[in-house]
Amino acid sequence: MSSAFTGHGHVTFLGAGPGDPGLLTLRAVEALAGADVLIAEPEVLEVVRDHARAGVSTPELTVVDEASTAAGVPVLRDAANLVMEAARGGRRVVRAVTGDPGLDGNAGAEMLACAAEGIPFEVVPGVATAVGVPAYAGVPLRDAQGTDVRFVDARTADERCWAEVGASDGTVVVSTSLDSVAAAAGELVAAGRKPDTPLTVTIAGTTTRQRTWTATLGTIAQVFKQGKILPSPEGHRPVIAVVGERSAPAQRDQLSWFESKPLFGWRVLVPRTKEQAASLSDQLRSYGAVPHEVPTIAVEPPRTPQQMERAVKGLVTGRYEWIAFTSVNAVKAVREKFEEYGLDARAFAGIKVAAVGEQTAAALVDFGVKPDLVPSGEQSAAGLLEDWPPYDPVFDPIDRVFLPRADIATETLVAGLIELGWEVDDVTAYRTVRASPPPADTREAIKGGGFDAVLFTSSSTVRNLVGIAGKPHNVTVIACIGPATAKTAEEHGLRVDVLSPEPSVHKLAEALADFGLRRREAALEAGDPVTRPSERRPGARRRRTT
Repeated sequence: MSSAFTGHGHVTFLGAGPGDPGLLTLRAVEALAGADVLIAEPEVLEVVRDHARAGVSTPELTVVDEASTAAGVPVLRDAANLVMEAARGGRRVVRAVTGDPGLDGNAGAEMLACAAEGIPFEVVPGVATAVGVPAYAGVPLRDAQGTDVRFVDARTADERCWAEVGASDGTVVVSTSLDSVAAAAGELVAAGRKPDTPLTVTIAGTTTRQRTWTATLGTIAQVFKQGKILPSPEGHRPVIAVVGERSAPAQRDQLSWFESKPLFGWRVLVPRTKEQAASLSDQLRSYGAVPHEVPTIAVEPPRTPQQMERAVKGLVTGRYEWIAFTSVNAVKAVREKFEEYGLDARAFAGIKVAAVGEQTAAALVDFGVKPDLVPSGEQSAAGLLEDWPPYDPVFDPIDRVFLPRADIATETLVAGLIELGWEVDDVTAYRTVRASPPPADTREAIKGGGFDAVLFTSSSTVRNLVGIAGKPHNVTVIACIGPATAKTAEEHGLRVDVLSPEPSVHKLAEALADFGLRRREAALEAGDPVTRPSERRPGARRRRTT
């Protein structure tokens, strides 16, 4: 059997789900990691690309138009040609599609093309759009009574199809576009469904841009008109409409778990370095927010590198008992010096290594070094000192600690180590300078109220952000990690809305989520629509939520 595949590659038809990257299956992630070529429409590429290796080829897709078809180009989308060409070249191809390959799109035609040429392929199912979107909208498709569920694509449905679902009293899941919802509702009413049958319509399902409207088959056109939803340039965008008694508004109010997240759809500015921002951005996403990372600090080598060079040489010649890393950047600076001298992690043999926290420890492990000491309590210089052993002349042959750090002083740690009996070589390993300004559209969004909130994690992030991008707009919620940072924000003319109860970035994100939740509950209690801070009318006076 293997001889039939000689010279051919392999194709994986992979379902990328409806839009939320978290809905990719484990098998999908595994297939993406092994791909030589990744073929997908731009919006799907956005969802899957992070799981592919750095060197993966991503050829651009084009849609074959009528003119090129007439000129003899195959009628299949360009994707089919790209898939076949890459597979013939013996490469591992992943063809990723929205939703599920068997239910969404036209992957079947591409599979047949592979089969016709004897190219081996596999299918990795995905969460189908018609199933995933209602789940995120809080609309169960079946209940204990086992309701019949029908799936209809309004673009290809004929009279017979509408007649069948119209005669049924089951749930109908309709794939259509925003400006065609009313026409689909009309088809169902004409086919026998009652005009007062409940209907939910969801756009951008499973993403933080998701929005759901509730109406009936007879009122949906009016709801869109009164809400100024249509006419709209976004009328062509795909939506999922769920028709049936089980999608009643009262039920969705209780089951809408996704759109009711405390920071749902909020654009939150995270002005930190890339390494620092990652876990914080993940936490914000779990609250429904859309984090936007803007580095405010750039890292540069020290002005005089000789001190660092002497210390690294001392590390190799046995001058130190300990080396203490207080940041990911310190690890990076030492690693770069090692590489410059042709050294690797083996140079740490016999030296005890301390890391100020988990992220710094992870950077060391990536370098091939397992730290001997990571604070068991607070991840800070004070936390490190609490666990640091005092110098013991019997057990410690050397009394010296190498502390590679930023040009910003670390007096607390140095003083604490000296008090414990250690000598400290406090060495500037890198300098922190103000980063370059962000792109023009980001600066405009900061000053013009395009962001719903900004998180300040230190006084320097306040000064640097204002310096490189301007002052955040009055409608933007300002959240600060502690009193000193809040004072700096106020000195820059900013009103502080959220103060973290502890000096921790994760507690800060939690505090912002609590603020968002209270704001949401206040709007619902008052009978007002739930809006984001950036949706406030220009000039509207903001109420402070305590």
